[in-house]
Amino acid sequence: MVSFTNFIVLALALASPAVAFPAHGSLAGLSREELERVIPTLQLRQPGNPPGPLKSNGTKLVNDKQHPWKPLQNGDIRGPCPGLNTLASHGWLPRNGIASPAQIIDAVQEGFNMENSIARFVTYAAHLVDGNLVTDQLSIGGKTSKTGPDPPAPAIVGGLDTHAVFEGDASMTRGDFFFGDNHSFNETLFDEFVAFSNKFGAGKYNYTVAGEFRWQRIQESIATNPTFSFVAPRFFTAYAESTFPVNFFVDGRQGDGQLDLDVARGFFQDMRMPDDFHRASQPMGADGIDIIAAAHPIAPGRNVNGVNNYVPDPTSANFTTFCLLYQNFVNQTIRGLYPNPTGTLKKALNTNLGFFYDGFGDPECPQLFPYGH
Repeated sequence: MVSFTNFIVLALALASPAVAFPAHGSLAGLSREELERVIPTLQLRQPGNPPGPLKSNGTKLVNDKQHPWKPLQNGDIRGPCPGLNTLASHGWLPRNGIASPAQIIDAVQEGFNMENSIARFVTYAAHLVDGNLVTDQLSIGGKTSKTGPDPPAPAIVGGLDTHAVFEGDASMTRGDFFFGDNHSFNETLFDEFVAFSNKFGAGKYNYTVAGEFRWQRIQESIATNPTFSFVAPRFFTAYAESTFPVNFFVDGRQGDGQLDLDVARGFFQDMRMPDDFHRASQPMGADGIDIIAAAHPIAPGRNVNGVNNYVPDPTSANFTTFCLLYQNFVNQTIRGLYPNPTGTLKKALNTNLGFFYDGFGDPECPQLFPYGH
């Protein structure tokens, strides 16, 4: 079962009942006739079972001779997640940025020592909404034909750049979607990251800095982004995102939770591990999220009718309604994307939904079967 501090990472790819899902997604929104025409054109790749926990889960050198950093080649894809970008640039993921869920789970465990159930849950959640379920391929950035033949419009295989699914507003080093670029490194925001680390962390990034900087980014989006949304899933993922630099970018031999700012820039901007970098000394998730969320509590909500008009949304999931996240994801998001799947697509959906729930594994939240057992 997922612990309290790790559990909220599940929201990294869940859609909120209060927010309409974008009009795109893997094979989403197609009629039965369209699906019957499209599915036979795709090369079926039966997904393998997700990798289990690491047998040896202590710290180890991960910027090694087998995984050197290499600059991007023409056509390589990167996206909004500095961790996945870095793993691809070091070859823990395919360097072109296109991977299967199993490859992603392997990479985040081997490269960062991410806890297995969390890795499985968030990977399959992202894949179900942003990946090509038939070819079992997902882009860690934008849309690309490398994940397989496109279904006809309006459905696409959107990748992790898709706004309000995996990516959301008030990122630490990426701008809000409203301003035009939600996935590229933003120097102005990183300068703020540095300033807050100097002010609250004596020149290091830690959980204390994270609590203050998270609040700053929320307030900035309220003041400047008329479409700012901070309901589930972003309500959870923003806080989880704030923990990741401490949990995954600090060398596992340190054990002090203090991230050097030059190292931080390497990950966020250059997608590069420092020389001799060792992963975390034990499996990690969103440890520290409770500290960050408690620093400046705020209810889920959004700007309504312009900036500086943040209105709480009582229908959004919050820290006390974890099961609601799972239920809405399956009953509303997935069923909305795939109302009448048949054949190969239906089989792929059921397989991936099962893998997704296995990573969740909360006996107080029974598994749902929208397309039958």
